[in-house]
Amino acid sequence: MPTVLILGAASDMAVAIAKKYASKGFNVQLAARNTGRLQALQSDIAIRYNVQCSLHEFDALNFESHQSFFYNLDHKPEITICVFGYLGDNEIARANWNESAKIINTNYTGAVSILNVVSNFYAAQKSGTIVGISSVAGERGRQSNYMYGSAKAGFTAYLSGLRNRMFHENVHVASVQPGFVYTAMTANMKLPPLLTAKPEDVANTVFNAAAKKKNVVYVKWFWRWIMLIIKSVPEFMFKKLKL
Repeated sequence: MPTVLILGAASDMAVAIAKKYASKGFNVQLAARNTGRLQALQSDIAIRYNVQCSLHEFDALNFESHQSFFYNLDHKPEITICVFGYLGDNEIARANWNESAKIINTNYTGAVSILNVVSNFYAAQKSGTIVGISSVAGERGRQSNYMYGSAKAGFTAYLSGLRNRMFHENVHVASVQPGFVYTAMTANMKLPPLLTAKPEDVANTVFNAAAKKKNVVYVKWFWRWIMLIIKSVPEFMFKKLKL
């Protein structure tokens, strides 16, 4: 059976992704900072789908541990999915560098650190697939979340460059742009129903992006055009908007 590694496996999107892959016959490696929270999920996946499901301690912010984490896996995954992220509070981050650093290091630096390790391994064996979950927030800075958006912009650019570099090593890199998603992270936000996806929608998009070797995929197709419109607004007008 092929194996998928899910980095940041405690989130709602990650749980849906894990179940999707298990339903397709993949063994699942769940990696998170607090694996105790995942024990029930581990048992459910193993019993419900008759696959192997293992738990692995992984801290996105402990950069020095990333190489040993990956190379200590009993079986190296054919697919690695980077799900972890941190929305944070933009106003707190403006005044508190610790909050800014947490947003940047979780959404960008930590992701780059572990995916460098994974991609180097895949390049050496000339096979493998990486899926990075970024955000439409990274496509243009907005006053409401530019700390998070700037980190995701960096991650989106990283995935684009990595995709270009890994193509020559027979390694595929897919970027998934979810838009709004109903999750615990967005529970306190008023989200427009028509524009908001469910975690299961993200899971289906991730699976198809990896299986069909897609490059950049939006969970809800119209986000591509929404962001195209937003990016086309001249800066002298855009800076006056309340977004």
